[in-house]
Amino acid sequence: MRRLSRRRRLSMTSLIDVIFLLLLFFMLTSTFTRFSEVELASGGSGSGVSDVAPIFAQLGPEELRLNGSAVELTDLPTRLAALKSESAEGDTPLLIALQQGVTAQRLTDVLVGLRQVPGVSITVLESS
Repeated sequence: MRRLSRRRRLSMTSLIDVIFLLLLFFMLTSTFTRFSEVELASGGSGSGVSDVAPIFAQLGPEELRLNGSAVELTDLPTRLAALKSESAEGDTPLLIALQQGVTAQRLTDVLVGLRQVPGVSITVLESS
């Protein structure tokens, strides 16, 4: 004779407990950091005329040129401040042209270095 066994119903309580424990674990182990922001203006079509002569920067993968002369990344704020003081008062436009092979990290490093110089409006030119 065969005995008929009844199936027990599964208890959902233990499953809910596990889900809450996992939720608690992931909430406590995740980090909520705030990423810093870098302001960026892209050069577009426009017909604005300015009395202040812009400063040109050419950014390559290995080098940085400011108005045609090579500059180290650490010397950039002081050289830019010197060029800015030679120009007229107000915001001095700085145009950054990117060469082939420039990484986003390299551009971000330059923009963070330029953040130290007040009164400079930075525009990154589109590559052609």
